[in-house]
Amino acid sequence: MPIHEGWLSGARRVPSPNHNARPEGEVSLLVLHSISLPPGEFGGDDIERLFTNRLDPDRHPFFAGIAGLRVSAHLLIRRDGECVQFVPFHERAWHAGRSRWRDGEVEREGLNDFSVGIELEGDEVSPYTAAQYAALARATRALLAGYPAMTASRITSHARVAPLRKTDPGPAFDWAFFRQRLAATDIFS
Repeated sequence: MPIHEGWLSGARRVPSPNHNARPEGEVSLLVLHSISLPPGEFGGDDIERLFTNRLDPDRHPFFAGIAGLRVSAHLLIRRDGECVQFVPFHERAWHAGRSRWRDGEVEREGLNDFSVGIELEGDEVSPYTAAQYAALARATRALLAGYPAMTASRITSHARVAPLRKTDPGPAFDWAFFRQRLAATDIFS
């Protein structure tokens, strides 16, 4: 699953207008998120509609409060393991919001400037699927190979970088299993 010109090979492309250039071009952090739209429901195209500014505020009561948001992620991993890419990795997606990361002795803000955002279709309490962990491990391996400043120690959660406002990907995300899949060498991991 190589990366070519910022796009993950095999990922379905759904370009989002919600991105811009990275100020320094640095890609060195991976932030994992979770999302389900409507909350607690899986499937459908509402996540894609949110990230492309086409969410119908009248389709569900929850959507009225979020339809005007201008957000995106680089990649969405659906429950069946399908990867949908919205923004090339070398561009800045609008996923982390107000957030902080301790980078050695320096605390950094503006994580969108140097991070990649991957959304897992999930709701923080339902177990993520084996297909999602496998796809996430493959995508992460491609990112680590394509962006040398990103290392396995620079993979974190939205909850860790925005702890007072976010909890995703939540307690249902199995970090040990993900790291095991990431370390596996077989192509089916």
